[in-house]
Amino acid sequence: MGAPLLPVDCPKINQGRRPMPSAIKILSAFLVLGVFSLGLDDAFAQIQTRTLRFTAASNKGHPQVMGVEKFAELVAQKSGGKITVRAFPGGSLGPDLQVVSAMQGGTIDLNVMNASLLAGNVKEMAALDLPFLFNSSAEADAVIDGTIGKQLIDKLPAKGLVGLAYWDLGFREMHTRNKPIAKADDLRGLKMRVIPTPIYVDFMNALGANAVPMPFTETYTAMEQGSIDGMTNPLLNIPDGKYDEVSKHLTLTNHMYTPQIVIVSKRTWDKLSEEERKILQEAATETATYQRALARAEAAKVLDQLKKAGMTIHELPPEEVSKLREKSQSVVEKFKKDLGEEFVTQLYAEVEKVRGKK
Repeated sequence: MGAPLLPVDCPKINQGRRPMPSAIKILSAFLVLGVFSLGLDDAFAQIQTRTLRFTAASNKGHPQVMGVEKFAELVAQKSGGKITVRAFPGGSLGPDLQVVSAMQGGTIDLNVMNASLLAGNVKEMAALDLPFLFNSSAEADAVIDGTIGKQLIDKLPAKGLVGLAYWDLGFREMHTRNKPIAKADDLRGLKMRVIPTPIYVDFMNALGANAVPMPFTETYTAMEQGSIDGMTNPLLNIPDGKYDEVSKHLTLTNHMYTPQIVIVSKRTWDKLSEEERKILQEAATETATYQRALARAEAAKVLDQLKKAGMTIHELPPEEVSKLREKSQSVVEKFKKDLGEEFVTQLYAEVEKVRGKK
């Protein structure tokens, strides 16, 4: 007898046929997943298990430190848990300038600090502290996130540092132990602590006060003991440093904006793979958006807190602010020459361009 007839849909007949379209799709999906998996494996292979030390002068709970913690969280996520960032708040690893030296030596990995404190390494950084340069945080963001901010960051590697992003600390105000500053002339003769950079010293002296350069970590005791009569601070720093305990008066001047810069030791950076560098850069940039929003929201609440704590808040009339601007103009002219007229002219042009877009 001959072989039995088989129905046309019998598997034996279909063995020589091309796979059905659905089978092709499934096979393709597996191939794509395999290639993708290999790509991930290759990326993660570039990431070593590391622990990086990230220090900040502010205390835990301050938006500066909360930025560090957010950065650490993002780095852990992006590295699959291979890179751990340890936060050291409260200046526990030393004052900012001491930390910078340690970073150049490779013993501390990361720091966030006032950008102008790097003026000893890159003199043009001081330009961000020119008195009354910015009228709003939006102006500051646009300028430092643009060509000016990039030019400054590009100068850091030659000094043993790498800049990742700019965060926010807000505008600086003035607070005093006993004597209120209700008009420009009230500053005359006061011993006012300033950040230890030439532009701060010259600015405060130009206003008629006696500038006292001092690391941030020493200021509470100096204020408490009367070694200084007052100091300048962003609003966020006043409750954080408990200055409301040793200052009776706060005067809103908005005389300087304080951009923060996130920096990494170049010695650390040079040890990282391209994938690891990408992770740190992305984490710092993403954290900038989070940290700025957080810092500004918290600063908006501070005045009420300080009033409840017993501080008297003074708002200078426009004519008194104009006097401060006039007195500080000599500082602007001096530092135009010291920092390079071409760069400072470009900076002011960028500010004006941003203002013109409003």
